[in-house]
Amino acid sequence: MSDILLGKSDIDVLLRARYANRHGLIAGATGTGKSVTLMRLAEGFSQLGVPVFLADVKGDLAGLCEAGGGNAKIDARVAELELDWKPAANPVVFWDIFGQLGHPVRSTISEMGPNLLARLLELNETQEGVLDVVFKLADDEGLLLVDLKDLRALLTFAAENAKVISQRYGLISSPSIAAIQRALLGLEQAGGDQFFGEPALDLADFLRQDMRGRGIVNVLAADKLILKPKLYSTFLLWMLSELFERLPEVGDLDKPKLVFFFDEAHLLFDDAPAALVQRVEQVVRLIRSKGVGVYFCSQNPDDVPQTILGQMGNRVQHALRAFTPRDQKAVKAAAETFPPNPKIKKVADVITQLGVGEALATTLQDGGVPLPVERVLIAPPGCRIGAVTDAERAAVRARSPVGGKYDTALDRESAYEMIRARNEQAAQETAEAEPAAKKRGTAAQAEDSGGWGGMIKDALFGTKRRQGVIEATAKSAMRSVGNQLGRQILRGVLGSIMGGRR
Repeated sequence: MSDILLGKSDIDVLLRARYANRHGLIAGATGTGKSVTLMRLAEGFSQLGVPVFLADVKGDLAGLCEAGGGNAKIDARVAELELDWKPAANPVVFWDIFGQLGHPVRSTISEMGPNLLARLLELNETQEGVLDVVFKLADDEGLLLVDLKDLRALLTFAAENAKVISQRYGLISSPSIAAIQRALLGLEQAGGDQFFGEPALDLADFLRQDMRGRGIVNVLAADKLILKPKLYSTFLLWMLSELFERLPEVGDLDKPKLVFFFDEAHLLFDDAPAALVQRVEQVVRLIRSKGVGVYFCSQNPDDVPQTILGQMGNRVQHALRAFTPRDQKAVKAAAETFPPNPKIKKVADVITQLGVGEALATTLQDGGVPLPVERVLIAPPGCRIGAVTDAERAAVRARSPVGGKYDTALDRESAYEMIRARNEQAAQETAEAEPAAKKRGTAAQAEDSGGWGGMIKDALFGTKRRQGVIEATAKSAMRSVGNQLGRQILRGVLGSIMGGRR
């Protein structure tokens, strides 16, 4: 099998594996069947040997790890489509940033980089500039930034040495550093500190197959993460950027090396600066040649910027409800993106009339030509549609091939420890220098006094702090000159001198 059966109309609508890296979109209102479509595609890619990554926002995608069956609606759909359907589980690895429902997912501060971290912390332009300086300082000083305490320690160091650092890298200010520190505190309270640390995620562990050659389905538990949309979107952006930077160019393959699903895609672009959207567009456009397919899932197609939407070659549109002017606009925009099909005259009307598990679909066919839009019934996956129990999740996690690698956190020497060691060394040197200086001062005094000979000398001639005998005697003699006898003697002496001159 080299293709995925997406669904049926009067023809089979297939997603061609060789064009799966041309990206895709799954859209539709809540409750219209987007999750089932996503599971169908994920299962299909796994059967082709293609690893998958997806975020489980509602907890219902975890059913990929268990075989289906016993569902009357599924049985009816299988009979209607005349499918050769068998219940089957998929090889799944569970992940969780918070480490509760799966293996911990970690990155280091250095790997995240200043740009994505600034987005995560919601910094302004000035504060982002300070963060750039701090990262450059860390590079130049050989300070590894692993977790939040490393970054805090470096920010404190920068504040204490702001004048020197400003002269070298550009102006940094204490208020900006304090603002970044407050943002880090907020991130920590939101649970973001659990994301930064080691062992950091090795993306090669997302590119695995099981013993049967089926692609591993990596499921990120995101039901709690989605409540922190900045952390959620920044994490997915980081993953996409890392894949783009690390994977080699492979061109067009018979099937992708990895398929990446962005659920709740609007969170990726909400309040995103233009530069970031441009970066996402660039990555999505170029990552195709790395063998990675990116599929966005959202309620409305207009949640995704037009420049990125234009790169989605495979599209599945579930029902939209045109209750508001915005909804009507979204329906119209969605309808205009499909290649026309004479069988479907008013695509916009059909979008509002689709039932649950029904969709409009177009996929790239031979030669990269888009299939005219088809109204299809989505084929059900062989896995369970729905959540799993805690015991089932624990069993899957226990037999995971990567659990021993990630479940235990590490804390090696990094910026925090190195800066603390420097401070302790400086304090010790200062403490040792004070007694030495005091000792040197005493020795110098002793050297100036010259032992017993010096003491006699001091007694006769005095020191800086007391008079000697000779000085005291001289001063006493001078004072005696002031009395009458002294004046007479002085006059006699002066007179003899003056008289001699005459």
